[in-house]
Amino acid sequence: MTAQPLLLIQVGTPPDDVRASEGDVPAWFRRALGSDGDALQVVRVFDGEPLPAPGVHRAAIITGSWAMVTDRLDWSEATAGWIRQAMGIGMPLFGVCYGHQLMAHALGGRVDYHPDGIELGCLEVECLPGLSSDPLAAVLPARFMAPLSHRQTVLALPPGAQVLARSAHDAHQIVRYGPHAVSTQFHPEFTPAVSAAIVRGRADALRAEGRDPEAILAGLCETPAALALLRRFVRAVLPAATSCESDRTSGIPL
Repeated sequence: MTAQPLLLIQVGTPPDDVRASEGDVPAWFRRALGSDGDALQVVRVFDGEPLPAPGVHRAAIITGSWAMVTDRLDWSEATAGWIRQAMGIGMPLFGVCYGHQLMAHALGGRVDYHPDGIELGCLEVECLPGLSSDPLAAVLPARFMAPLSHRQTVLALPPGAQVLARSAHDAHQIVRYGPHAVSTQFHPEFTPAVSAAIVRGRADALRAEGRDPEAILAGLCETPAALALLRRFVRAVLPAATSCESDRTSGIPL
């Protein structure tokens, strides 16, 4: 049977200033995925668009958001129910930031504000020993840089979930929930320009919290390993896009 398009479950849109310079979230993922991004079917659940029924011949990426999982918005809770259905039939899922937290919430974990505040910028992620046997993430280097922007976090994992990577700030940077479901607290789709636009938009609030936005901006960098993880997932679930070639940006075999 021919695979159906890859779903991009869009759970939010950037503030006007970020969107004006960097575009909307689907453009970030299409750019990150290159030609594979042409297969994306975007569903704007935060705007009330209905999700198609989960199916074993589909896969989905759940994006980041400017909303909070703890707000329990109607569209968010409905998407959480959809995630449970998708997990029940083994549908491949990849959650990013809000999507990462929503997957944990949907499957019985606990999400709330991080007790140490915001994690923002390009920061180091450390892989844990269990990652070496993971079919998706095993090729990651022991430590790599990743773009981050979040105030809420997964405080307690769902039953059976496995942590594959952490940062100094957050214990749950990559989580596996099952054979075909994984999520990242970091944003593999961010470019330094996207991160910079987000930091600049929050500059006053960051200064009020005692943070230095200029230092965060100076630390932004390319994050090829984080990006390669997303690309590996997509190429695994899109047979026509699967290749034995290496990702030329990262050197990580796909």
